[in-house]
Parts: sequence; structure tokens; C-alpha cells
Amino acid sequence: MPQRKRLKTSYAKSDLFDELPDDIVVSILCKLSSSASCPSDFINILITCKRLNRLAAHPLVISKAGPKTFAIKAKNWSDSAHRFLKQCLNAGNTEASYTLGMIRFYCLQNRVSGASLMAKAAIKSHAPALYSLAVMQFNGSGGSKNDKDLRAGVALCARAAVLGHIDALRELGHCLQDGYGVAQNITEGRRLLIQANARELESTLRSMLKWQPQRQQLHLQEHRQPQPLQYTSCVIMGSMGCPLLSDFGCNVPAREGHPANQFLREWFESGRGVLGPNLRLCSHSGCGRPETRPHEFRRCSVCGKVNYCSRGCQALDWRLRHKTECIPMEQWHGVDGGDNEIGGMIEIEDGDNVGILQ
Repeated sequence: MPQRKRLKTSYAKSDLFDELPDDIVVSILCKLSSSASCPSDFINILITCKRLNRLAAHPLVISKAGPKTFAIKAKNWSDSAHRFLKQCLNAGNTEASYTLGMIRFYCLQNRVSGASLMAKAAIKSHAPALYSLAVMQFNGSGGSKNDKDLRAGVALCARAAVLGHIDALRELGHCLQDGYGVAQNITEGRRLLIQANARELESTLRSMLKWQPQRQQLHLQEHRQPQPLQYTSCVIMGSMGCPLLSDFGCNVPAREGHPANQFLREWFESGRGVLGPNLRLCSHSGCGRPETRPHEFRRCSVCGKVNYCSRGCQALDWRLRHKTECIPMEQWHGVDGGDNEIGGMIEIEDGDNVGILQ
């Protein structure tokens, strides 16, 4: 009697990831995109597999992407990077709207489109966009000197300050103290400046309390023994400390600038963007804004060697570096710049003194 052949049964290996519903994966990707510390964190998701590539491009995921997801290096700017920002913008991402608006306005010199995108972000109460529009109003950026609207600049600063934007709060304080675009109120102006410093201190101390789990885990793997908690930003940075916190006797690392501002500075300093004749960058290293017409920014009335897009940038740069570099004009130009500690900012176009920063 012939023997029966046993049937070979094959057991397919089940992939638990494939069994996850799309909505759960999308929810996870939303959290990843909003907390990404750099663009590569998000790009690595796209190149993992076809399914993640498809779901990572879901409108809900890219609408939640945080500012560091768009921290593109100027040297890596390309058509694909531009398309990705536009895709995120079309999905309703406010950060993408602001970042692309800054790039178009200042780097690609598409003033109308750039200003429109920043305004679109500002309508959604995006504080950096409100502050950037305020700076543009103060300077008449993209137009002539007659296009300045100081009252509009103060109003935009006030709205950004209410939303917690530290630079806008500081700028509003200087405007009130100097009577620039608003009725002068020295007491209220100084109160806002102190409040800006206090918020900066709070923000920096909060970042100091964030310990680094990755370094802790690496140490455990290498030495098989626990390591004391490592904190970011705990080391005193000397001259690289946060400039305005010296008012409180503190010397802690400076706040990290917005990726859009970092992109602007890299764009022009790397040579990808070329400044026109007699155009200059804001002298504060954390700003990156260029002039859109000659003599748009105001210069230091003490030395005349540096120029700033705003009073806030001047105050930050003064204690960061310019305080030790500023040489009165009487030593090199035969002009007395005044005895004020920080110095004023004068407009080269008409030579009028627009206020002295305390």
C-alpha cells in the first residue's frame, strides 16, 4: 500500500507593523514630526519603507511638523526642499508658511509672495511671523523710507509680545521707552524690558534642566554602570553666554535662534546669496536679516561701524560682543557719539536721532 506523502506546511512570518492600522501609524508620525530635532529625523522616516514614505507625506503629519523639521542648511537648499516646504504649507503648517515666507522675502527676493506667506502665518497667531512683520513695518522693508509704518510695527510687536515672544516684548519696551511709534512711557518700557529678561532667564533655566538620555544610555552600554545625569547647557559659556541675563548676575548659554534666521545668515555668509551694492546684514549674529535698500537699517551712533534692523537686536548684540568693540566716533571720525552706555541708533538716510537705548 503506497504511503501518503506528508503535506509541507509553510508558516508565513507575521509582520506586526503591517498589521497596525494607518490611523495609529499616522498618529505616531504626527508626534515624531512635531518633535523632530533636525530635518534628518523626518527624512529617515521617509526612506525607511514604502508605507512610511506614503504615510509620512499625509497632510495631517506634515501639518504638525515643528520648526526644527524645516531647519534646512543654506548649502542644501534645492528645488526639492522648496517643494517640501510648499507641500507642508498647503497642508496648513504655520511654521512652513513663516519659514518659506522669510526665505522668499529676503533670500529669493520675492517680496510680495514672502510677505504674503508671513502674513498668512501671522493671522494664525504665529508670534515669530508677527514680530518679523513688525520689523518690516519699522524699516519699510521691501519698499522706500516712506513705506515705514511705526504704529503698525508697534501694534504687531504688542500682539507678538502677548503671545510670549521675548524679542517682541523687548522691542516693545524700547519703543515705549523711546517714544518710537507710540506715546513715550519710560516706566512701562523699562518694566517690559525687565519682563523680557525674566522670561529669557526662565526659558534658559528650563532648557538647562533637560537631561540627555541618549548620552546616559551610551555610557551604560560602554561602561555598564550608571552615570550622573547630564544636563544640557549647564556649562558656563563665558563670553558666549546669554547677553541680557548679565543684568541678573547670570551667565548662561544664549537662546537658540529660529531656524529661519539661521538660514538667512548662512545664505548670505556662504555666498549663495549676494547682497546688492551698499546693502548690509544686521550686525546681530542671531538675526540674519539683510537690508532691502541702502541704509535701511540704523547704525550705532557711537562708533558708526555696526547696524541693526531693530532696537532688540542692538541691545542683544551690545552685551554679547559690541560693548567691548565699540569705539567712539571721535577717535576715528571726529564726531562725539554721546555718553550713553549702549549708544543710540541713527538713520543714515536723514541723520535724525531715533532714540537712545538704555
